[in-house]
Amino acid sequence: MNKPLDSTPNTIKTICAYCGVGCGIVAEVDTTTRQIKIKGDTTHPANYGRLCSKGSALAETIGLESRLLYPEIRGQRVNWDTAITTVAEGFQKVINEHGPDAVALYVSGQLVTEDYYVANKLMKGFIGSANIDTNSRLCMSSAVAAHKRAFGTDTVPNCYEDLELAELIVLVGSNTAWCHPVSFQRIRDWKERNPAVKVVVIDPRRTATCDIADLHLAIAPGTDVALFNGLLTFLAQSNALDQAYISQFTEGFAQTLAAAQHDAKDCHQVAQRCRLDENAVNTFFDWFAHTEKTLTLFSQGVNQSSSGVDKGNAIINCHLATGRIGKPGAGPFSITGQPNAMGGREVGGLANQLAAHMDYDTPGDIERLTRFWQAPKMATAAGLKAVDLFDAVYDGRVKAIWIIATNPVVSLPNADKVKAALQGCDFVVVSDCAVKTDTLDLAHVKLPALGWSEKQGTVTNSERRISHQRPLLPPAGEAKADWWIISQVAKKMGFEQAFSYEHPVNIFREHAALSGFENSAGERPRAFDISAYSSIDAQAYQALLPTQWPINAQAPQGTARMFSDGVFFTANRKARFIPVSNRPPANLPNASYPLVLNTGRLRDQWHTMTRTALAPRLNSHRPEPFVEIHPEDAKIHGITAGHIAQVESVWGALLARVIVTDSQQKNSVFIPMHWTQQFATKSRVGALVNPVVDPISGQPESKHTPVKISLFPATYFGFILSRKTLAIPGIDYLVSIHGDTCQRYELAGIGQTRPWFEWLEQLLRDNTAEHKTLLQLQWQHYEDTSRGIYRAAAFHDNQLDTLFCVAPKPDADNLPQRDYLSSLFSKTELNTDERLALLSGLPTVGTQDSGATICACFNVGEKTILNLIKEKNLSNHHEVGKYCKAGTNCGSCIPEIKALLGKIPR
Repeated sequence: MNKPLDSTPNTIKTICAYCGVGCGIVAEVDTTTRQIKIKGDTTHPANYGRLCSKGSALAETIGLESRLLYPEIRGQRVNWDTAITTVAEGFQKVINEHGPDAVALYVSGQLVTEDYYVANKLMKGFIGSANIDTNSRLCMSSAVAAHKRAFGTDTVPNCYEDLELAELIVLVGSNTAWCHPVSFQRIRDWKERNPAVKVVVIDPRRTATCDIADLHLAIAPGTDVALFNGLLTFLAQSNALDQAYISQFTEGFAQTLAAAQHDAKDCHQVAQRCRLDENAVNTFFDWFAHTEKTLTLFSQGVNQSSSGVDKGNAIINCHLATGRIGKPGAGPFSITGQPNAMGGREVGGLANQLAAHMDYDTPGDIERLTRFWQAPKMATAAGLKAVDLFDAVYDGRVKAIWIIATNPVVSLPNADKVKAALQGCDFVVVSDCAVKTDTLDLAHVKLPALGWSEKQGTVTNSERRISHQRPLLPPAGEAKADWWIISQVAKKMGFEQAFSYEHPVNIFREHAALSGFENSAGERPRAFDISAYSSIDAQAYQALLPTQWPINAQAPQGTARMFSDGVFFTANRKARFIPVSNRPPANLPNASYPLVLNTGRLRDQWHTMTRTALAPRLNSHRPEPFVEIHPEDAKIHGITAGHIAQVESVWGALLARVIVTDSQQKNSVFIPMHWTQQFATKSRVGALVNPVVDPISGQPESKHTPVKISLFPATYFGFILSRKTLAIPGIDYLVSIHGDTCQRYELAGIGQTRPWFEWLEQLLRDNTAEHKTLLQLQWQHYEDTSRGIYRAAAFHDNQLDTLFCVAPKPDADNLPQRDYLSSLFSKTELNTDERLALLSGLPTVGTQDSGATICACFNVGEKTILNLIKEKNLSNHHEVGKYCKAGTNCGSCIPEIKALLGKIPR
């Protein structure tokens, strides 16, 4: 262990649980109270002390009330031996009757590498099937395939240091400001120190990332290949190619250039196809041609496409053509979504990979891994990728599935089919740390896993940097490490000798040894090599410093950049240009479904909210599921801001609050990916998403689904603020929001025949377990029958217990703002003015209403910032930060602060 788990505070270094930036954290821990204090690790090279809003709030997400604490079988608590035996026998029965391909594992980038390694070893080496895939399939598998086609290896060439060395930074398909905030802040700081640095954002939406853009190319969805083929053509026409590099270190350039020229012959054609201004296209091409230190960061807007691999290669082609790879400040840089997406790739977590960057299609790799593992039943062919895997569950070909640390009923495309697949599956096992998820609700066996603050292992971030994730707290309840659970099942299945691990260091040592096994530079080597750790002891493992692979005898301190010598990992050691042509998305809008649905992340939420929704401040910025739509489309489709819209595709439907904004491109809508059945009744965006995948990578086309939109014909809108958690059945649109002082429920629906007070009283009565003092409640009411407005407040011992407001329209004239009213739950007693304010919705005289949250890191509201700007005559976001700290941590709110500065007349 790092330090003894005693009652005194300990300071422990670990890694953030969220995105692929892989930020270092310093945690001050009190194990007696299970309280921790979080700050950024100033020595970690991924973040140098910076944290985003999510990382800063990690201490608020470790409570036990949301945890799965004990194993369960069909809803009944059991001991671990019973649970392990049930899983092992259930899987073995299916294998005996239907063969190894009738079972599957679906795992996650939330696992540490040691967990991932053991799961892959069991499935591919000992069960004998490659039916193990990961939710990383949904975020970076297209980049993996593009890397392998071009470089002969899934290897990111760059390091984060390049962010502060580049002179042109191109951000493609990435709202970096919200999805990788710490990396974005490094770019912002670098640009502020060096005004000559140019930033280009290529994204259909105008996002917060555009705040630092010198040029925003609001590209037509699905035309990335056309743009980068046009760039390659321009580079050739402008004599901006590095002919010496192309000749010495690459192959296939002539065919690739010919394909690009056929696809995009000049700026005019590119501008027409991409729906861009020709001058803007020419500017981007000219900057790229004449800037040696060009860094292109690409993410889900590139990867999540039926042509995602081609898009990745179109970008890489341009860097190879200019020799801008493996050099400081230059290269194609895939930035991934999860904390250990790359670690999963290292151990073969994808169904079409083998461990240690070996492959099914590379001669000798299957046999080599068989010998190293002494595997009795090595899988000899790739398994089912995520979408195909759950189709096989639906069809009954896969009869037993074990889902670990992920929530596919929400995150996969065509998610209602995924739900139906699990409902009909013979045997479903789910390992999770959360007590309730959409997927866990369908499990026959529930296995409690360690949470982030209890795990130990390694993770690898987007720059190939391996860091040690250290446990801060003892396990919650009977929770166990995922590697332990998998190993115990393996032992019960008869594989005890191969899975006799006692500590994560045993697994890491084996993983490191495998990376160097028969990995000779004299043959065709593998890029992934951490063999310097193959004899690591427990003490050195505990002290492991963040280091970039390869880490071997030739590079014992790690490797910052790859391919700097021009040597690649193909058969002839040359990089490959890949000819690509622009292909339209698989499903295009039509008369029935005229709009394009784009999905993505929010600033303060993570995946399916099992962690972030526990932190009140992370729920305050965007508290509800929403759909963004352009003003012209809103007018055409009869959509009103603030109302509820129904969005439908041929695969499913959802309800979401309407935001009308010209930051959204015409003929498109944007909906976040995060909401689940646990937090909103009908807002799972995965239910709508197109299940078509890239034919090479198997990654779904999550950025382009034809949809239609209509106004949900709600007859009432309202909200409930409650000191207690409520179960509220029978509401068409219901969103649950965990706040600082109370629970908030947004609701809307059709009908409502009973008087509202009777409905509210019955609701509280039905929740009697949480309202034992129901009969002692004191009530005050307000009703305007002519306007259909009703409001009621309930008190207990002069303290606000419940507040309910309902009206026929959702605007501010009908429903009061929630922020001030929520703050009244913090008071032990309300005075007369405050009681009146409950029903008027207006703050009492002299009370500061902070307004809607702008800065989640420091809980700073819109009205607070506006008042400071006026009172102090502030002129920039730096001055705002000095007075209220807003924008001084992760900086993701700076674009909104700038917008508020622009509202004040000068």
